[in-house]
Formats: sequence, structure tokens, C-alpha cells
Amino acid sequence: MTYCCAIKVNAGMVFLSDSRTNAGVDAISTFRKMLIYERAGDRFMVMLSAGNLSISQSVREILQTESVRDPESGDPITIWNARSMFDAAQVLGAAVRHINQRDGAALRQAGLEFNVSLILGGQIAGEGMRLFLVYSAGNFIEATTETPFFQIGESKYGKPVLDRVVEPEMPLDEATKCALVSMDSTMMSNLSVGLPLDLVVYEAGALASDRVVCIDQENPYFEMLHKSWGQRLRQVFDSIEDPQWNGEATDVPLKVCSTRHPPLKKITQADERLI
Repeated sequence: MTYCCAIKVNAGMVFLSDSRTNAGVDAISTFRKMLIYERAGDRFMVMLSAGNLSISQSVREILQTESVRDPESGDPITIWNARSMFDAAQVLGAAVRHINQRDGAALRQAGLEFNVSLILGGQIAGEGMRLFLVYSAGNFIEATTETPFFQIGESKYGKPVLDRVVEPEMPLDEATKCALVSMDSTMMSNLSVGLPLDLVVYEAGALASDRVVCIDQENPYFEMLHKSWGQRLRQVFDSIEDPQWNGEATDVPLKVCSTRHPPLKKITQADERLI
């Protein structure tokens, strides 16, 4: 019922989320799953959420007042005074644990799991961009050069293009295009993910962003991307040679298994009577 992704490249970061939530085929609603925290010149952060909507909304409400203690001074740390994105991720994890302690037992008594996952990314003045994935227990991991993106929600359909294309050196506009293709692929295969989309593109070092877009069914770029991606995939598919079997003229035959891996044994009707 949700798909969100965030990509971190050297040039900046891309955040994308759908807005569909449903409790059945006849109960479809729209709720935004992205929240921006900005103090221009000081910090810029984006949070994406997936999972139980009541949990994620509670986390969003309490996040601005939740705090953790500085291990050295003992002073409270919030997302607005955190000195690093790591500290901000700790505050978010604390907010998740707070809601779990408050509501977790009641949810489990009602037969519901405490299910929420969040992405927090951005930049605070004095350090580089950082991107975190926060789990239901409040613990988190950070994106790396080898894994420069995170997904939450219905992630499997949009993951292949991210795996194949995203790399830290790619331009920011290409990373944006990749995120939109990933979302389009997800929407094509899963009706529980749908428009409108929220998109934020952040340029490294800016500590603010005016590239914030809501994409609906009338957006000309996304409509073009949807049609072009399907057409180009078909063209590439058609350009790949069909499989040819042993003995047929081809440079790339589809050979039978080697002696190390013998072919699959056929079972005849006579064999079945002996089993």
C-alpha cells in the first residue's frame, strides 16, 4: 500500500513517495507519506514513512518534540538542534520506540503488529549528506557507497532498475529519472501504489530546496516517462536474440547442461508405476 525510495549520489539526494493507502479494494484513500524539515542555511531533512498509518502519523507528530540526551552534556537533542544527521536519526528512533511503548501492546491485543519503517535523509551544516533507514524497533542503518539508496513499502517491483542504474557518480537529474522509473514500474505491477506522487530533489550543500513537486495523472513528464519506458523496454527486448538450441547456427547457443550438471531426468508413465 506504499512505495517510497530515496537515492543519495554525490551531487545530491532524491526522495519520492506515492500517496495511496487502502484497507481493501473499496476503501482507497490518499495520505502523504513525506515530510520536509527545513531551516534554510542550517539543515534540510526529508522523512518518508511506510507501514501502519496510525503509527507513522503518531511518529510524525511526536518527532518535533521527542528528544534524546547528549551523552556528554546530558542536554536534550531534537531534530532541530541535532549537530549531525546521526543524532537526528537517533531522535527518530526514540520517537518510534516511544509510540511502541505507548501503543504497541494495545495493537498486539487487537491482532495487529507494530509495523512502521521510515527513511530519513538530508544534511546539517558542517557535515555531508547522510541517509538512514529506521526500523520498527527504532534501530537504523545508513546508506553507503555500495548501497546508495533505500526503499520502504512495496519495494520489490522498483528495485531492479535501482540495482542496475544507481551509482554515486551519476548526475542528480539522472537519479531523479531513475527514481521515477522505479515508481512507474511499481505502479505497473501493484495497484496498491498510485498517484499522486511527492518528489523532492536536494542539491548537495544547498541546505534548502525549491525542487518540490506533486505529480498527478496530468503531469506531462511522468506521462511521457511512463509511455517511453514501456516502449523502450519492448524495443530492447525485441533486439535480444531468441534462444537457439544446439546445432542451430548462432554465436550464442543455448547449450544443454555440461557433464558436471547432467540434464534433468524425464519420468515416463512406466517409471511412475515403479515408484
